Amino acid sequence: MNLEELKKIREKAQKDVELRQKESRIRIVVGMGTSGIATGAREVLKAFIEEVGRRNIHDVAVTQTGERGLSSQEPMVEVFEEGKPVVVYGNMNAEKAKRVVVEHVVNGNPVSEFAVEVI
Repeated sequence: MNLEELKKIREKAQKDVELRQKESRIRIVVGMGTSGIATGAREVLKAFIEEVGRRNIHDVAVTQTGERGLSSQEPMVEVFEEGKPVVVYGNMNAEKAKRVVVEHVVNGNPVSEFAVEVI
């Protein structure tokens, strides 16, 4: 691996960290408890980070949390948007995550068929 490749890896890692830490208009929280991880939460988290980054969306943060207590619906994702109800999505996978970014985050329309709760 040469220096240029290392710089690219570092830049990508910094962008990923920024997506996880910044204050934002929308916050996407992926449940990363034991049952979430066992059912694919790592891939879901990765898909959200990659899709938000690929679309160059700067006002969205992607973070993680522990168990939500509903293991039959794992992996679970909460989408927090200022001034709107929290939407909880269940049985997520990478493809569903990409669709949530397009329909909910970009277009403002929660994906009701994936939602298990609106708080």
